[in-house]
Amino acid sequence: MSTPNGFPQHSGACVTQSTEGGAVQDLHAKKAGKAAKKDAGGNGALTFEDAASAGTALNETLKLLPGELKANMKMKPLAPRPPQKPRLERAASLDEKSWRRWRRFRTSQESLTDPNETSSSNGSLQEASLSPLTRGRASPCHRCCHQNSLHSSPDASEASAVGKSRGSTSDLGKRASELSSAFGGLLRGKAFAGSKPRLSQVMPARPLPPLELSVASHSLRTANRIDSDCLDYRQYSQHKFGRVSSSLSDTRLHGNGMVYDNCSTSSMKSTFSLLTPIRSKDVRSRSYLEGSLLASGALLGAEELSRYFPDRNIGIFVATWNMQGQKELPLNLDDFLLPADPDYAQDMYVIGVQEGCPDRREWEIRLQETLGPHYVMLYSAAHGVLYMSVFIRRDLIWFCSEVEYATVTTRIVSQIKTKGALGISFTFFGTSFLFITSHFTSGDSKVNERKLDYNKTIQSLTLPKNVPDTNPYRSSSSDVTTRFDEVFWFGDFNFRLNTDRETVDSILNQNPETDVSRLLAYDQLTSEMSRGSIFKGFQEADIRFRPSYKFDIGKDSYDTTSKQRTPSYTDRVVFRSRYRDDIHAVKYSSCPVIKTSDHRPVFALFRVKVRPGRDNIPLAAGQFDRELYLIGIKRRITRELQKRKEQKDQKSSSICSIS
Repeated sequence: MSTPNGFPQHSGACVTQSTEGGAVQDLHAKKAGKAAKKDAGGNGALTFEDAASAGTALNETLKLLPGELKANMKMKPLAPRPPQKPRLERAASLDEKSWRRWRRFRTSQESLTDPNETSSSNGSLQEASLSPLTRGRASPCHRCCHQNSLHSSPDASEASAVGKSRGSTSDLGKRASELSSAFGGLLRGKAFAGSKPRLSQVMPARPLPPLELSVASHSLRTANRIDSDCLDYRQYSQHKFGRVSSSLSDTRLHGNGMVYDNCSTSSMKSTFSLLTPIRSKDVRSRSYLEGSLLASGALLGAEELSRYFPDRNIGIFVATWNMQGQKELPLNLDDFLLPADPDYAQDMYVIGVQEGCPDRREWEIRLQETLGPHYVMLYSAAHGVLYMSVFIRRDLIWFCSEVEYATVTTRIVSQIKTKGALGISFTFFGTSFLFITSHFTSGDSKVNERKLDYNKTIQSLTLPKNVPDTNPYRSSSSDVTTRFDEVFWFGDFNFRLNTDRETVDSILNQNPETDVSRLLAYDQLTSEMSRGSIFKGFQEADIRFRPSYKFDIGKDSYDTTSKQRTPSYTDRVVFRSRYRDDIHAVKYSSCPVIKTSDHRPVFALFRVKVRPGRDNIPLAAGQFDRELYLIGIKRRITRELQKRKEQKDQKSSSICSIS
């Protein structure tokens, strides 16, 4: 039965208006708690016969608290405050709301699992776990006393009969909230097994994948790797510069100023840009032009090489073409220099020409125009009508040594420089390169003369001159090809097929899919290389293209004149290396779309391993043909604008028909 104010009728017997009533209440609570412990067997669990009885006990306890507060503390009633004006705030995003919910959950979890927590909350919950409440064990008056015993420890009850735990308003408020949370857990069917409640540990459904030391992307590690002596640059820059303002970095990428990347020490961005950070003391101590023997921080050292080429392999394009002295140049060289098969352009382009066009400069401008602004001409040389041009990516010119060249004339009359050889050599990082283009003696039966041209070339080319040999112990004074790490020899070697025209035509007509294995059985160069009489130590990639000589100019048909020359593989590219498996041939083919000569251009793509070097060599220091670069870029822009104009005129033109 309840009174009009909502309290049970027996509540008046439990709550008195004097301190004596409070002492009697505590004494009853102590006795009831001990009896409950004894009956429960000391298992430390709170039990209810049903959830409804637990809810009734909770409501009765919460209703008693205001009356108990007025009786024992004699508090003055608080005047209600007027409601505050609503504060206008911006609408929180979904990310902010989820973060706030996670933060509240995290705070509550830490408060429950904190080992240093000594507040009354843990003590109250522990007391609750040790004092089971059972229905029907006590009278209605003692039921509320049992619940009040949950708020006070046994030691406190023995020390003070008045109940010092109820000495402040904040303690009573805390105990009310703690009691409600404890009963809420019990109503959900969860009991506290220990003295402190702990949340169950969240375990992943499957094992997490292992993390590498560096979780940055491959391109980021490549582009932003720093020297080992600058690994502490992040801490130094934080201490020195603090947080970088947004004007020093792209705010779209870095938000409110640049923050330091902790993913990997080997891929750290500079404080001011994406370039590699360099300390002032390093700038003072390094002298690239004089050379440095430091293992770390050298311009040609391992760290710079790994930053540009993590796998230490570069792509090289090598091509040869007998132009037959034609003044007319192809309209487009894209199919020649930039074939569609590889997805990416190469790092270095070396083009050798035999019987070159009269205007050598125009030929070089056309090459620069085709390769575009990403490449510069490192060096070019000529020997009569033999031309060679070396183009390299513009950001790699700092890692090249001085470029040297030498020539050899193989004709008896040295003034006529149509037959001979031209060699260009330099060192890239710590790997030395030699490129030779040659034009040997022509004639179907002059195999011995061509072998003599080869022997004279390897003995007479005086390279290197000033650039030191990277491995002099494996060099020979009688063979120039042994004095370099990587050697590429290409040109019009003029070796023919030892068979008649009818046999070659029948094989080519039977195998339109360019299966030329039967033709190579008649190839003079393949036979001589297998005997070791020429190109000792050299290799050649598998030939899968049709013979590059001799075509009718402007046509795809072989020689239809009265001479009926036999088609042959006169234009070749061979290579050798000091170290095994340093050179890997990626592609070996011809360019059939260029028809301005009786020869088709032949090219090869290679992946070449590069080793680190030292700075104690004469460096090119960024040398390239600047005038050629500017002319080629202007030509390229002019051609692009003209093409756009033609397309625009074609779209705007209209055709009128008269019926």
